[in-house]
Amino acid sequence: MNIELVHDALLWCTVINYGLLLFWALLFITAHDWLLRLHGRWFHLSIEKFDAIHYSGMAIYKIGIFLFNLVPYIALLIVG
Repeated sequence: MNIELVHDALLWCTVINYGLLLFWALLFITAHDWLLRLHGRWFHLSIEKFDAIHYSGMAIYKIGIFLFNLVPYIALLIVG
């Protein structure tokens, strides 16, 4: 395994993860009421809690993308 392979893998992981984050955000924006009803079957959440949970989840996911995909990718660009 060489540095170029790791470099390419991190790039594609970043792209795929940002695609998933974008899909989650678009689904949350466009189908908010449907998601609330779907999750409301299992959990009794207020709208404020539901929004806070999803917004926090998206923020944590974005931080994870930065820490585990984007920063190592940039570090390999600098070193290589």
